[in-house]
Amino acid sequence: MNPKAFQDNYPDALSHCYGCGRLNEHGHQLKSYWDGAETIAHFTPQPYHTAIPGYVYGGLIASLIDCHATGTASAAAARAAGLEMSDGQAQRFVTAALKVDFLKPTPIGVTLELRGKISELKDRKVVVEVTLYANGVACARGEVVCVRMPEEMLG
Repeated sequence: MNPKAFQDNYPDALSHCYGCGRLNEHGHQLKSYWDGAETIAHFTPQPYHTAIPGYVYGGLIASLIDCHATGTASAAAARAAGLEMSDGQAQRFVTAALKVDFLKPTPIGVTLELRGKISELKDRKVVVEVTLYANGVACARGEVVCVRMPEEMLG
């Protein structure tokens, strides 16, 4: 089993994303892992991620759901092909559609947990459902349609 986060296996040229890029020192640097058939990530919002005092900005929540889902899609495609992401053969995925439902205000000052589930897996498309929790309470739910990164984006 590969102990590295999904995002840590991306090649350097594709590791600059604001949400999950390990080479973006100003970004969130989200790290996603397998947890059985689901995926999991944790993120602790900082005071500057505030919408109103005490609560997380919705754009951050959408960004976390988005990046956890695309990482999940890459890992799921690798797993379906019988590969480890570290084999260097896993494809990168980008967002084709993102829908987020905000269920409850998300408190700041606690570590958030994101859990992803694959609802559809095809050759070029993976649909991922992500739920964001704060203190065990579901605060947001997203559905992300992820597609294999187009060749022109690979450089």
